[in-house]
Amino acid sequence: MSTEPPETTENTEPGTPGAAPEETGAEDAVAEDAGAQATAADGDGDTAARLSEAEAELAAQRVERERIERRKAERQGPVESGTKLSGKAADLLAAVRAVESGAKPVAAVFSEPEPPRRPAPEPVRQPRPVASEAPAGPAPETVESVRRVLADGGAPESLAPQVAAALGDGAADQLRADPWQLLRVAGVRTEQADGFARALLGAECGPDDERRGRAVTVWLLEQAAVAGHTALEMPTLTAALTQRGVPDAEAAVQNTLAEGEALAFQDALDEPGAPAPRRDDEAGEDEERPVRVLVGLERYALAEESLADGLARLINSAPKQDGSAEEWERAATSAGSAADLIRAAASHGLVLHTGGQAALTEPAALLHAAHALGLRAWAATHSPVGRDRFSTLLDGPGVATVAGLLAGAEGPGRDTDGAFDLDLLVLLDAPQLDVETAALLTESLPDGARLVLAGDPAVLWSAGPGRVFADLLAARACPQIASRLPDPGPLGELVSGIGVGELNQVEAPGKEVVIVPVRDAGEAVHRTVQLVADSVPRAIGIPAEETQVITPGHGGAAGTRALNAALKERLNPGPGRFGGFDPGDRVAYSPAPGRTVPGQVVKADAEGLHLSCAGEAVVVPKERVEQSVRHGWALTAHQAAGARWPAVVVVLPGDAAQSLSRPWVYTAFGRADRHLSVVHGVEQALPRAVAEIPAKPRTTRLAALLGPLLPSTA
Repeated sequence: MSTEPPETTENTEPGTPGAAPEETGAEDAVAEDAGAQATAADGDGDTAARLSEAEAELAAQRVERERIERRKAERQGPVESGTKLSGKAADLLAAVRAVESGAKPVAAVFSEPEPPRRPAPEPVRQPRPVASEAPAGPAPETVESVRRVLADGGAPESLAPQVAAALGDGAADQLRADPWQLLRVAGVRTEQADGFARALLGAECGPDDERRGRAVTVWLLEQAAVAGHTALEMPTLTAALTQRGVPDAEAAVQNTLAEGEALAFQDALDEPGAPAPRRDDEAGEDEERPVRVLVGLERYALAEESLADGLARLINSAPKQDGSAEEWERAATSAGSAADLIRAAASHGLVLHTGGQAALTEPAALLHAAHALGLRAWAATHSPVGRDRFSTLLDGPGVATVAGLLAGAEGPGRDTDGAFDLDLLVLLDAPQLDVETAALLTESLPDGARLVLAGDPAVLWSAGPGRVFADLLAARACPQIASRLPDPGPLGELVSGIGVGELNQVEAPGKEVVIVPVRDAGEAVHRTVQLVADSVPRAIGIPAEETQVITPGHGGAAGTRALNAALKERLNPGPGRFGGFDPGDRVAYSPAPGRTVPGQVVKADAEGLHLSCAGEAVVVPKERVEQSVRHGWALTAHQAAGARWPAVVVVLPGDAAQSLSRPWVYTAFGRADRHLSVVHGVEQALPRAVAEIPAKPRTTRLAALLGPLLPSTA
């Protein structure tokens, strides 16, 4: 039984063992985690004053999620329907309300928030082990009892720690009573769980088992979330359950709802041009609207509802008056192309800004103007690489990573109410924002603060569930400022054309763009190594350490694994003394699921693997190395999003054709600053992907939740 995490269409080589199956409905959503799953062992006794970034981030997230829980508990009633239902939809709604009335299991308990404090001046950072994402690992006796159950069912005993961590106390008894709980472990497939159940239950096991129906329903929703959906429409979910051999799919869903393992919602479907639904009585109680019924996991439902509440608070309230209207207008008049952005931010709590790499000068100009007016203004990026690049556009400090901002390790700290101690937050690379992170950020903004979401809408969406930036652009609920600054040179011309569906030939007198045709995956790997190690340094003058390889997936003959193995052999050969790594290896470090930080191996000792990531020292305990560190000469486009390199080599082997899309090509090609080499083996699939294959749709509820919270004129 292979339990390697499943891979997305962006991160998997088609036709390889890790490839997602081409199935309909929710099965199209089966996806790989964007990076290695990050689960760490406990720290070795460091004091609370030396919490690592990962531990501090998780503590901050627990605090904010507790606030979200309290906000939801204050609601007067169940989710509003706004419509009348009948038949199966009415039965489904009745099941939801039964859950809401108290039959649902108690929600997870979060730790009490610590008193907010401003960070002290940061001393020289010392290397320290990465903290655990959980308070404690499963007890050894629990792991051992689970191991015996797995052995009885013919499953790999190596899964015992993961099963024990997923199921908690009494894991062995739970697993023996309900073998399909094995699906709670990442990478386990339904057919594997079925075989395990048959071995344990014998004749008692059958496809119509209620336990199987519930477990497969939750599993499908989890797979959909990995692919970016925050919920699934009822017909899509039941079709996927039927495809997975569940005889009565609708009963399986209702059983799952009754047990509180999922939630159901109904969202009104409005005709184009119709007014937004209202929460007051003006619409009339007898008015019926068409609806869609959706089912989702509670964590994403709470996050999406909290995000809608937070965004509505920003949109509906006037921003704090820092500086007179005349002062803001003078700042806008002198800001060139950033004038419209500054004017919008002066009078609105939420502003969207779109544009490419050159357009980053406009958020920088806004921050300059805000600082001059005395505002406490900060920018946030998703990666240390993006933070360091944007900081070059500013005169002083004022840029943090999103993780560091939420954790309190970077940024302005929090005020006495626990909110960010700032007046303006500019979030860059906004398309990478998932619903959970977005909810934490908006909940943390004080009343009267301004939020500017800035990014390029043509890039890949977030690794986590949701499409926050795209939903807000479509909702048109706040000012949208489109930059007119084009990215310069042949690379800018090429990428801009891709954004509108055109793969143009561009003049590249300085060899800014080079196409390298190949016949098969083996030749693709050979030519990639040749480009990185020899051709680009010699002809372009960019060294190998400043060149990044990007390929569609991890698996396959020209995926990241094969490319990294070949590049290591050429650029930093060694025996892989510590978990396959040697000093000098380039790595992609994943401190948390969905986050990738480029780094380099410094050394390894009894403490773990020592890395240098964006100038910061990190120690990864040896038990976490396999899960959270990969070689990083080659990355997927999702891992590379939000960063740029002087030179990029994009590898497109022939079997990658089905995984290409316009956002993937736009993102991969757009990571290059000075030079782009394309190792091209997909023939006409590349221009076809650019012209005809947009982003895969994601099912989300943000727009439907936000509409009723806004004035009808929004």
